[in-house]
Amino acid sequence: MNAAAGTVLAVLLSLVSAAGYALAAVAQARLAAAPSTPSGRGALRALLARGQWWSAVGLNAAGALAHVAALHYGPLTLVQPLGALTLVAALPLAAYTARRRVTRTEWRGALWTLAGLVGLVAVTGPAAPGESLTLAEALVVAGATALLIAALAGGGRAGREGGGVRAGGLGHATASGIASGVASALTQTLTAALALSLPGGRPTWWQTALLAVLISTFAMGGLLLSQTAYRGGLAAPLAVVNLSNPAAAAVIGVALLGETFRAGAWGWLAAAAAALVAARGVVLLTTGGPTPPHPEPEAGPTGPAGPLTVPPPLGEPALSNLAEALGGTLTPVREAEPAR
Repeated sequence: MNAAAGTVLAVLLSLVSAAGYALAAVAQARLAAAPSTPSGRGALRALLARGQWWSAVGLNAAGALAHVAALHYGPLTLVQPLGALTLVAALPLAAYTARRRVTRTEWRGALWTLAGLVGLVAVTGPAAPGESLTLAEALVVAGATALLIAALAGGGRAGREGGGVRAGGLGHATASGIASGVASALTQTLTAALALSLPGGRPTWWQTALLAVLISTFAMGGLLLSQTAYRGGLAAPLAVVNLSNPAAAAVIGVALLGETFRAGAWGWLAAAAAALVAARGVVLLTTGGPTPPHPEPEAGPTGPAGPLTVPPPLGEPALSNLAEALGGTLTPVREAEPAR
């Protein structure tokens, strides 16, 4: 296959990947907004019993496979920016399923976020191919990431309890993107281990199995965290997921794999500017969409004239007042003695 045909195939696969991720995000958002979706204890068990959830998992897996295939035929500098189209595709899909139109503020937010994301991807790619993580580095990254995700998820839960539904959703979305980014970095390490080229020597079978378990845990954790994030809406959490994912991978690459920003110091400035542009887009997406519904308190039984109020049991003061209103006294009736 010549270079031109490979580039065209990479573009098509990237579009398929973006569509798969967008459809999965819309399915997750609809599932999160469903009134029958429970929360708290038992939520995970109920979620795993829903066919819609497994459809979203399948769409995510299809998007990931198409993304990997696109990287096989095209360069990273082409495939990664096209992956940012997930947000642009998800907005009209979510609006169509909700039977509404995408607002101008949402489109502006999507374009700002897309521009910032493309800028980040353009300057955070490795200047030269980096090595994979060692097993010790992979364990350190996994432990530190688990602590960071716990802090972000706890902050997001506190934000929800305080009434900040969208703020809590952004916390969970950040944790989801970080978990997915770390899973990608660990996947690179597992690939090197299977190819017997892991730095530090040939790994044992249990080390390879441990890497596989960590990858599965972070990948599934990222999916569940994004499911929780979509309770506050779709657009802003999806934008944060798409931003924090490559950001986490870039931090690992720069800190541990010897990767650098392109253009040196100017690359750092360009990355900071792109982050500000993306943050502006997230703010617009947070404020421009429909307000997520808050759960209403359960109402009591109703009758023809409205809610039924159950009166409190009558005590001695209430009986005395009733007797005065009747103009007499109420004498307690003795219980009948049992027959002998």
